[in-house]
Amino acid sequence: MNLTTKRWLPHTIAVVGLLVLLYPLAWLLATSLKPADEVVTSLDLWPSHLEWSNYATAMDGVSGVTVTRLLGNTLLIAGGAVVGNVLSCSLAAYAFARLRFRMSKVMFAFMVATLMLPHHVVLIPQYIIFNRLGMVDTYWPLILPKFLATEAFFVFLIVQFMRGLPRELEESARIDGCGAFRTYWTITLPLSRPALITTAIFTFIWTWNDFFTQMIYLFAPEKFTITLALRSFVDESSTSAYGPMFAMSVISVLPIVLFFFVFQRYLVQGMATSGLKG
Repeated sequence: MNLTTKRWLPHTIAVVGLLVLLYPLAWLLATSLKPADEVVTSLDLWPSHLEWSNYATAMDGVSGVTVTRLLGNTLLIAGGAVVGNVLSCSLAAYAFARLRFRMSKVMFAFMVATLMLPHHVVLIPQYIIFNRLGMVDTYWPLILPKFLATEAFFVFLIVQFMRGLPRELEESARIDGCGAFRTYWTITLPLSRPALITTAIFTFIWTWNDFFTQMIYLFAPEKFTITLALRSFVDESSTSAYGPMFAMSVISVLPIVLFFFVFQRYLVQGMATSGLKG
């Protein structure tokens, strides 16, 4: 193998792999512009003619609720989940990483063990609690748990990052009279920005794409998220509206793609400095 081949072979393999990974997105975009009769009958990637009316139909939404309202509902839930996870998980992580208290190691081990607990195990007890509190068919069951540090994965991620921070800064703050909370807020929290942004990115993406939990708690169409609307779109329009359904799918994917590209460098930095690099 000559020098030129050795130089270009890795790049060629990378480009081929990238094309394979991007093909589903290209197919989704192309299908959203196909006429109804070509969605299931034609294997061609590019449509015979562009059907822009698919997007006009998709923008009308479902059950009288527009896509703008659906995106706003989804953004409200995702934004609340991000704020809740960043605040509560960082507080819990600071306690485990920096404070000394009885049974701390046992509690940390118990917290990590909850990572292996299936979500469906706690779903019924949580639903009963929220139902008795009168919070079913509201956004509270989707946002309130995030403010209680229930995401063990993010607590563990931030703990790993905080353990790598120099303790001298916190000791200097305590000498100057700072308490535990002020030290956390003014010293540890700003230094933990990469891990916090990683937490925010994953929380946003997972909450935006969530379907099962939202389907359990939300019933009124005006409170639906974009993922619930996609399912309702199929129920109402059946198989004759595949084009508008894929058009709505493209609209629902765009915020995630934009969010990821804006914070991509922070995601890589946070994963590399929190002990989770592979």
